[in-house]
Amino acid sequence: MRAMRAEGFTGYKDLKQVDIPKPVVSDGRVLVRIKAAGVTPLDHTILSGEYPRAKAPLVLGNEGAGVVEEGGGTAFPVGSRVMFTGPYGVSEDGTYVEWLAVRKENLCLIPDNIEDVSAGGVPVAYLTAQMTLSFAGFAKGKTVLSPAIGGSVGNAVTQLARAQGAKHAISTTTSHAKAQQAGSLGFDEVIDLSEEKLSDGVRRITKGYGTDIVIDAIGGEILSEALGTLAMGGSLTTLGYSAGRKVTIDVTDLIWKRASMKGFALFSQPAEVWSAAWSVIIPLLQSGAVKPTVAKTFPLPEAADALRYLVEGRPFGRVVLTI
Repeated sequence: MRAMRAEGFTGYKDLKQVDIPKPVVSDGRVLVRIKAAGVTPLDHTILSGEYPRAKAPLVLGNEGAGVVEEGGGTAFPVGSRVMFTGPYGVSEDGTYVEWLAVRKENLCLIPDNIEDVSAGGVPVAYLTAQMTLSFAGFAKGKTVLSPAIGGSVGNAVTQLARAQGAKHAISTTTSHAKAQQAGSLGFDEVIDLSEEKLSDGVRRITKGYGTDIVIDAIGGEILSEALGTLAMGGSLTTLGYSAGRKVTIDVTDLIWKRASMKGFALFSQPAEVWSAAWSVIIPLLQSGAVKPTVAKTFPLPEAADALRYLVEGRPFGRVVLTI
C-alpha cells in the first residue's frame, strides 16, 4: 500500500512515497481504510527534526478519517465512518497512508452531515479546544480569547465557546484579508492586528472587562500580549509555539489579577476526558452549530507540498490530504 514516509527528519525532501505492507489487525485494533488525513503543525515539527522522541523512518499523520474494514465489533461495524487521533505519526506510523490499524479507544463515529475531508481535520483541533475550555472552567457567559482565527485550534475554540454561550468569543488575525474572510463566515469578534493592538481590541469588544479565558496555540509575542488581557481571576492555557518558544511576560499580569497560566498536552489526557470532550463536540457538529473549515486539499503524493502550504501559506482553515 502507498504511504508518505519520513526517511529522515531534515525537511520536506525527506518525505517520500513508499510501498509498505498493509497492516494486520490484532487485539484492540481496527483496520481503517483512510479517506482523509489532517495536516498539522506537529507533522512539520517532526519532519524538521524538532521532536526528539520521533524515530525515522516514520509515516507521518497525526489524525484522520476513514471507513472501518475489520475488527470494529458492534461499536464500529464494517462500513462505519470514523475519525481519530492518537500517537499516530509520532511514536508509530500515522495517517499518510491507505490503511491503518487504529486503537479502538481512539475512534469516534463521524456524524452523517460531516464529509470525510472535513472529519479528517476535526480530532486534534476540536478535542484540544474542548478539553482546554473545560479545564479552564468555561461556562456560559464567560469571555474567551483564542488567537489566530484561521488556525485550527484558534478557530475551534472560538466556535465551541460561541456555540456554548460565551459572552464574547474573540480571536485575532494579522491579515486584513483574513479578517474580512472571518467576517464573511460570521466571526464578528476578530481583532485585525494589522490595524489594532490586541489589548485595544479586547478592551473595545469587552468594554474594558478583559478576558476570563485565553487558549493560546501560537506562543511568542502574541502569548505575552494575550496574558495582559486577562480579567481578575482569569487563566491562560498555552499549547503551541508556531510563533516562538521563548516568551517574555509581565509577572504583574498574573500577580495583580490573581490569574493563572498553565500548559496543555492532548495526548497525556485520560480516556474519560477524551470521551467527555467528544460528548460535547459531536452534537454541535450534528446541529451545525460548529462547522469545520477546510482551506485546501492535496492528494497523498503531494504531502510535502501540503505541509509547505500549511506552514508557509498560513491558510484560513485546515489542510487535508485525500487518499
